[in-house]
Amino acid sequence: MPAHALKRPALLTLCACVLLAQSMVAAINLLIPQLSSSALHPSHTEILWTVDAYVIVFAGLLVPAGALGDRYGRKGALLAGLALFAAGAGTSALASGPAALIAGRGLSGAGAALITPATLSILMQLSAPERRARSMGAWTLSIGLGGAAGNLGGGLAGQFLSWRALFAVMVPLAAVLAAAVRVTVPRTARSARSNPDPLGTLLLTAGLVAVLFGIIEGPAYGWTSARILGAFAAGALLIAAFSLHALRSAAPLFDPRVFASSRLRSASLGTATAFFGLFSLFFVNSQYLQGVKGFGPAITGVAIMPLVFGMALAQKLATRWAGHPRAVIGSGLALIGLGLLGASTADAGTPYAVFACWLLVISAGAGLSMPALTLGVVTSLPAHQAGLGSGLGTTARETGAALGVAVTGTVLSSHTDLLHGMGPALRTVGVVVLVATALVTAGNGRRPKGARDSAGCAVTAARARATPTDRHPATAPQRHGG
Repeated sequence: MPAHALKRPALLTLCACVLLAQSMVAAINLLIPQLSSSALHPSHTEILWTVDAYVIVFAGLLVPAGALGDRYGRKGALLAGLALFAAGAGTSALASGPAALIAGRGLSGAGAALITPATLSILMQLSAPERRARSMGAWTLSIGLGGAAGNLGGGLAGQFLSWRALFAVMVPLAAVLAAAVRVTVPRTARSARSNPDPLGTLLLTAGLVAVLFGIIEGPAYGWTSARILGAFAAGALLIAAFSLHALRSAAPLFDPRVFASSRLRSASLGTATAFFGLFSLFFVNSQYLQGVKGFGPAITGVAIMPLVFGMALAQKLATRWAGHPRAVIGSGLALIGLGLLGASTADAGTPYAVFACWLLVISAGAGLSMPALTLGVVTSLPAHQAGLGSGLGTTARETGAALGVAVTGTVLSSHTDLLHGMGPALRTVGVVVLVATALVTAGNGRRPKGARDSAGCAVTAARARATPTDRHPATAPQRHGG
C-alpha cells in the first residue's frame, strides 16, 4: 500500500460511515411523541434511556475503541462497528418492549464508538500531509451533515412512517457501507505500540459513563441529588484510578501526561465548546420550530438545513486558511457564541428567515473551527495512536454535546414554557461559549518556540508545489455528504 493512498471513493465512504453514526444521535429526538404513544407503552424514564443509551455507550467507549483499532486493525474495527450498529438498529426495529429498544440503542452506540475513531484514523494514515486539512474538513462536515440528516430522517419517519421504519432502514444502509469499505478502503499498518490495557479500559470507560450519566440525567434528577452527586463522585474516582494505573503501568491504554500539552488541552476544550453550543441549539431548535412556529416534523427537518449550508461554505474557508489555526478557531468559536446570542432574541413573531440567518452564523462558526480543532487533537499524539487521538477528540465532542443539552434543559426547567426559557438558555450558553473561546485562543497561542502547526506545514508544502487546480479543490466530498 502506498504511504499516502487516500482516494476519493475511500474518502466518500469514510465520510458516509461517520455521517451514519452521527445521524442516530439526533434522529430519535423527533420521534419521542410517537414512541410515547406507541404499543410499547414506555415510561418517562424508559423514554429518557432510549434517547440517552446511544450517547452514553457511544461516548464512553470511544477512547478504548480508538486504541483497539490502532492495535488490531482500523479497517477491521470499522467493519465490526458497522456490524454492531446494524445489529443494534435491527434489535430496536423489532423490539417488543422498552428494554429491547434500549438494548438495541446501546448496541448501536457501541458500533458507533468503533466507527467514528476508525474513520478518522484511517483518513489520517492515508492522507498526504498537504491534503490532511482538506480531508479533515470533509470529515468534520460529515459530522454536521449527520446531525442534519438525523433530524430530517427522524422528522420524515415521525410524520409519514413510524419509529420502527427509522431503525429498520439503518440495517441495509450499514450493510451497503460495509461493502463499500471492503472495496474502497485499504488496510493501514497496525501499531504494535498501542495497548488494549483491559484494566485501564475498564476504569476509564466506567468513569466516563458515570460522568456522562451525571451530566445527562442532572436536569431530570436535580444537580444536587444523591444520585447525580454520586455519579460524579464515582466518575472522578474511577478516572483518578485510571490515571494512577496508567502512570504505573508499563503498557497503559494511554499516558495521561499527554494532557500536559497546552495544544491538546485547548483543542479538546475547543471541540467540547463548539458542540456545547451546537447541541444547545439542537435541543431547543425542533421544539421552537414545532411548538412555537407550528411546523410539522418533516418541515422542521427541512427547516434546519441552513446549518448544513453554513458548515459547507465555511469548511472551504477553513481548508484555505488551515495555516492559521489560532485565527480560524477563535473566529469560528466566536461566531457560534454570537450566533447563539442572536438566536436567543427569537420569539413567536420572529420570521423564519431571520432565525435561519442565526442558524447560518452558528453553523459557519462550526464549519470554520472544527477541522483545525480536530486536527489539533489528533496530531498532538504520535502517528501510531491516531485512533486513540480521534477517540479523545470525539469524547470531548460528545461530552460537550451532553453538557450543552444538560445546561439548556436546566435553564428551561426554571421557566414556565419554552418561549420564556429559550432566550435565557441560549444567552447562558452563548456567554459560556465566548468565555471558553478566549481560553481556547490563548491556549493555541502557547507553543514552543520554533514549533509549527502540522496543518500549517501541510498547507505551506501544498502551496509550494500545487497547481492552480490544487489550490481550488473540487467539492465533491462535500456534495456527497448530503
